[in-house]
Amino acid sequence: MNVASVSHLTVKYGPRIVISDLSLTIPEGCVGLLGPNGAGKTTIIKTMLGFVKPASGSGELLGLNVEKDGLAIRQLVGLMPEMDCHIPGINAVTFVAYAGELNGIPAAYSLSRAHEVLEYCGLGEARYRNVETYSTGMLQKIKLAQALVHGPKLLFLDEPTNGLDPAGRDEMLALIKDISHGKGVNVIVSSHLLPDIERVCDEVIVLKDGAVGAQGSIASLKHLDGTQVEVELREESQRFVEAMVRSGAKQMRSNSTLSRWQIDGELSHVAAMVFSAAVESRAQVRSLQQAERSMEDIFMNAVEKESAA
Repeated sequence: MNVASVSHLTVKYGPRIVISDLSLTIPEGCVGLLGPNGAGKTTIIKTMLGFVKPASGSGELLGLNVEKDGLAIRQLVGLMPEMDCHIPGINAVTFVAYAGELNGIPAAYSLSRAHEVLEYCGLGEARYRNVETYSTGMLQKIKLAQALVHGPKLLFLDEPTNGLDPAGRDEMLALIKDISHGKGVNVIVSSHLLPDIERVCDEVIVLKDGAVGAQGSIASLKHLDGTQVEVELREESQRFVEAMVRSGAKQMRSNSTLSRWQIDGELSHVAAMVFSAAVESRAQVRSLQQAERSMEDIFMNAVEKESAA
């Protein structure tokens, strides 16, 4: 089942076309919206929430029309924006409770929910501090808290790990994974950081210049046709390369002592071929493992494919 879809969507800012004739579907679960800065990720989010009116095309979010039902959509969706959204002069619990009231929650229940989500996001002890005194990591967490306070069916997280140190990044990604996989909330994570998407998402959509370059589950996109292996040698050896080529292997890439090879046949046959070439060339194999496409490969292939088109 899909939580959102757009069909032949075109969005303009004045005369500039940001998204051109875009069609895509976003399934349930945790989905990564991946692309370089300027790819149109934030514009798609704003359009789906009804903040930006499309020049042409249509879209649906949770069964509602993105052009006509913006208010109803925003009551069902939580948004963690890329930019800071706090209100100076009030403490965290007041701010989050206010966000709940803006989504139609009665004041008393909204305050109770604010305490709950601040505790969940790791801000329980700092709930009565004014938000402008928060560190970068705490500001990111309070943005997540205000997006969760009304119990949304879908979360949009726009660059959720921006500015975080490694420990803060780990905490934020753990929260996102728990929300999407433990709490059953659909989550769309917009980011240009490939490792973040790989850690928390089940499916990825790669955007380039407002168009889809690749889409699918991360597992399927990382799958490689045929048998490919990565071989690491103790020392670089041209004789090993020549022996592998004579055996019928095709070198896919090489970086000093690390190389990737595509070979027809089962993995056991491939391993035998590698060690035979090593014996012939007197090369020492340090590691041999079946290869898969990395997130960097997926991203670059999608971007290059779209550029070529």
